[in-house]
Amino acid sequence: MKESPKNIQISEYNYDLPDERIAKFPLQMRDRSKLLIYRHGEISEDQFFNLPNYLSTGDLVVFNNTKVIQARLHFRKETGAMIEIFCLEPIQPNDYALNFQQTEHAAWLCMIGNLKKWKEGELKSELVVKGHSLALTAKRGENMGTSHWIDFSWNNKEVTFADILEAFGELPIPPYLNRDTQESDKETYQTVYSKIKGSVAAPTAGLHFTASVFDTFKENGIEVEEVTLHVGAGTFKPVKSELISGHEMHTEYISVSRCTIENLIKHQAKAVAVGTTSVRTLESLYHIGVTLSQNPNATEKDLHVKQWQAYEVQTEIDPIEALKCIRTYMESHQIDTLHTSTQIIIAPGYTYKIVKAIVTNFHQPQSTLLLLVSAFVKGDWKRIYQYAMEHDFRFLSYGDSSLLIP
Repeated sequence: MKESPKNIQISEYNYDLPDERIAKFPLQMRDRSKLLIYRHGEISEDQFFNLPNYLSTGDLVVFNNTKVIQARLHFRKETGAMIEIFCLEPIQPNDYALNFQQTEHAAWLCMIGNLKKWKEGELKSELVVKGHSLALTAKRGENMGTSHWIDFSWNNKEVTFADILEAFGELPIPPYLNRDTQESDKETYQTVYSKIKGSVAAPTAGLHFTASVFDTFKENGIEVEEVTLHVGAGTFKPVKSELISGHEMHTEYISVSRCTIENLIKHQAKAVAVGTTSVRTLESLYHIGVTLSQNPNATEKDLHVKQWQAYEVQTEIDPIEALKCIRTYMESHQIDTLHTSTQIIIAPGYTYKIVKAIVTNFHQPQSTLLLLVSAFVKGDWKRIYQYAMEHDFRFLSYGDSSLLIP
């Protein structure tokens, strides 16, 4: 059994991050950001557009193609009070694509801002969406911990819920930017390859990529693949417990195509992950494969990767074998895309199975993302972050990037 990280003290993953080091806006040219290269313990720096030069011909680079939705909805009560409803994940229907296609009613799990001013009754807003007038109503349902079940309904069948979010919603930029969303964020807070709507936060390592970088990948014989993990607001949730054992990871929904599984097998189950979301998706695949090796008839619910599963399940199989178990499962169930979910926590004590290099930004102190990085570089994160601090790197979502090769 692997060493469990449950007794790790989060205070060991703290560092001083002055507000002026947090990038409030991105650079005008995405790929002109700085790139820290950590390779086998050596640290150097370059500019991001040179990233392909640090990878090898034949490498497989995996991206998260999720798209950030305009998830914040603002309603004004007759009293004048402003209520914010922040859509986190769909409940009815609970499939993202189906929910976005709804034309009269949709239910979401939401956070509510200014909740004390919304004791009862419905919220209503008159909108014009794609030339259609409609009244959008929000009704509070069950209290689900820190979130609430919200029923949305509207009186125009020509308009989908996706249309409503697009017209009425606001893009949710990270809270630590301490500023309002601006029109420019609609473009700069999406990756150039974003496709599948569902995230409430961008997979920010991907914000540096441009068509030019992809062209260089092609010229250098570097392959690319896409997975989908919808990033939840939990990605910003600080670890408040003293020990990691007290922190509950949020559930994230992932989709991976059979073609991607095939390509991973072809590449000997080794990949360069762009962003911590791609890391969590790829490493979750290994543990899904382990589940299927033990139970080939597992249901979709059985495939959910639990928070501590990687440390508690004693079965070890070859990563290629794990991916082949997923392929067999998909073939026997005649599915082209695996849809499941993960709560995986990657922290020191974790052994990486599929990810051989990571492209990632610089993360918040005392965050689970910093734990993930530390696990990858075998505890050497402080030296990396110290170098970034001393060499004027910009931090967090709109900041600079790093390439980690342990």
